[in-house]
Amino acid sequence: MRNGIQAGPTSRRSVLLTALAATLVPMGLGRTAQAAPPARLEVWQDPNCGCCEGWVAHMRAAGFEVTVHQTANVVPIKVMSGVPEALWSCHTALVDGYLIEGHVPAADVRRLLAERPRAKGLSAPGMPPSSPGMDIPGTPYEVILFGTPGGEGGWARH
Repeated sequence: MRNGIQAGPTSRRSVLLTALAATLVPMGLGRTAQAAPPARLEVWQDPNCGCCEGWVAHMRAAGFEVTVHQTANVVPIKVMSGVPEALWSCHTALVDGYLIEGHVPAADVRRLLAERPRAKGLSAPGMPPSSPGMDIPGTPYEVILFGTPGGEGGWARH
């Protein structure tokens, strides 16, 4: 110990770590990661559809920023967007260039945005009773990836 300061490997290590931290912090490497901004989701739905409202609430609870467009006839949106008729559901949404048709769970949408496959989007065809917004447990359903170069395929089973 010299002048009240302990000498030895521990103090050298501390000095080196302090110097390293001082170098990394200005580069942004010493900071904690910031959360990504919420994904913006636009939904076209019938104003009288309670299950659509339930799905919107599910997406908001999952952190999506949701804008709702009320329309009594969502069919033109589906046709113009290129959603195959066999995959139609009660509402259509757009998020970061992808279509989301029907009651697709937020986790599936997050996975879609993370993996970014070459596709038009996801669909939970019809109105699966167990899906978010429908909330009647017990009926398995499938989420379909559509508009891919290889055709439609299963994305998730719930």
